[in-house]
Amino acid sequence: MITTETYPGDTDVAVAAARAGADVVRGLYGRRLARIDKGAGDFATEADVAAEQAILDVLRAARPDDTVLGEEGGRRGAADAAREWLVDPLCGTLNYAVGTMLVAVNVALRDGVGAVTAAVADPFGGEVFHTDGASAWVRDGGADAPLVPSPGTRLVDVNLDPPFPSAPGFRGVDLLAHPEFAARFRPRVVSTSLALAWVAAGRRAAYVTDGGDLSGSVHFAAGIALCRAAGCVVTGVDGAAPGEGGCGLVAAADAETHELLMSMIGLRRNCQ
Repeated sequence: MITTETYPGDTDVAVAAARAGADVVRGLYGRRLARIDKGAGDFATEADVAAEQAILDVLRAARPDDTVLGEEGGRRGAADAAREWLVDPLCGTLNYAVGTMLVAVNVALRDGVGAVTAAVADPFGGEVFHTDGASAWVRDGGADAPLVPSPGTRLVDVNLDPPFPSAPGFRGVDLLAHPEFAARFRPRVVSTSLALAWVAAGRRAAYVTDGGDLSGSVHFAAGIALCRAAGCVVTGVDGAAPGEGGCGLVAAADAETHELLMSMIGLRRNCQ
């Protein structure tokens, strides 16, 4: 039985929960899985549901008084709880369903001031990216190494999925067509969570997506927490800090990369 003594710190809980979900995702990979239709072309698989349950089992055993908001199961616990875990059990479901291993498992804790504790597990790479809100690390096996952002790769992940709340002011596809983008960067598209973790780790120069306020999203909270703790520059596509009323996300390895991308996006607090 898992107890609070087994995982004395919230970071330990987040890492254990993410790993539990990753074990399920890896174990079910390649099987013919039933799909649960969510509408508008979106769906979950049996792996999403099973991974969320495995994560919930860890969180419930280690932190029984906390609220959990899961992508598949919704909120469990009080809506106004001071501590809420945000769970995306399988970021990259479409990739996973077609046999592509670019997926991640997200677990983040908000304690009233944002996602300060988080873990992003790569089920197939074996890594767990994690933060306590002050520093950010990657665990490969049993060893931790600090996350160090760097723009050196010049690779930028751009989310091209609809809807496009900031259109016509901004769409990711327009950024790719910008002449200076083509001159300075190279586009990549992977799992949102992996992309953000890789920005924090120096494997990507930046990540850009349209959207509303993503700071409390089960899809983005863990990745945003990692990038912030690692020292990345993180804002909305309008240049404002992620939070209430924000729009989209630009997470860049350094200020120069962020400023260059913002100059191409050109919104500056005018998303509508």
